[in-house]
Amino acid sequence: MNRQIRISPVRVIAPDGSQLGILEVDVALARAQEEGLDLVEVAPTARPPVVRIMDYGKFKFEQAKQARLAKKKQHVILLKEVKYRPGIDDHDFDTKTRHARRFLEEGNKVKVTMMFRGRQVAHPELGKEVLDRVANELAEIGKIETDAKLEGKNMTMILAPK
Repeated sequence: MNRQIRISPVRVIAPDGSQLGILEVDVALARAQEEGLDLVEVAPTARPPVVRIMDYGKFKFEQAKQARLAKKKQHVILLKEVKYRPGIDDHDFDTKTRHARRFLEEGNKVKVTMMFRGRQVAHPELGKEVLDRVANELAEIGKIETDAKLEGKNMTMILAPK
């Protein structure tokens, strides 16, 4: 911007967006200073380079304001985890499934983990039944993103919000 622009001549754009033509850097800078504004290079790779007469401080402030608004509106999707056991009782199942439902309603993904202990690993079909039951309970608000698979002593399934 301003005196840091080395290449001359440059294509100049006025503050209102109209083109002033191709001018020498000194002439363009003088014109910008007349209006109390800055000369900012917007397309340095073009031939000739394109510069714009603008209030650089105001421009930077508007950019920062836009970035803040964009950050405020974005929702980061988290991966929440709910752990089950093969012999889970109905009440515990309902409580954990209610937590998973709340996570999905908030827009987060849910990793449903079936933990096997000892010889329970010999009967993965029991854990698969529980995971299928969870998927059926949450079918109206979530869909299966990754189907249940056994990894060591844990079987995992990932649900995503619909």
